[in-house]
Amino acid sequence: MEMISIYENVATITDQMLSAARNGDWDLLSKLESDCTSQVQILRIREVEQELSPDLRSRKIQIIRKILADDKEIRNLTEPWMAQLANVMRSSESHRKLTRTYGSS
Repeated sequence: MEMISIYENVATITDQMLSAARNGDWDLLSKLESDCTSQVQILRIREVEQELSPDLRSRKIQIIRKILADDKEIRNLTEPWMAQLANVMRSSESHRKLTRTYGSS
């Protein structure tokens, strides 16, 4: 039952991450991502092959599906922002190179 509780914690965090991504709160998203990573590490350490009752196995699958769905939507929201950020950074770097080469005008 403890493992299910940790899976539920991860699901709660990914839900909060999705909300932060929808709101464009990248600082909160980053903090929550760190929290999520910590919980997943706990799962990796503590989870051993154990027999779950059919109800618990079904609950675990349901939670994992929600986590994966949230993760997919978070990626859909963050990838365009990341691409935009990469473009800005490339543009800024190009500007610096031009300034170094030709001087400022």
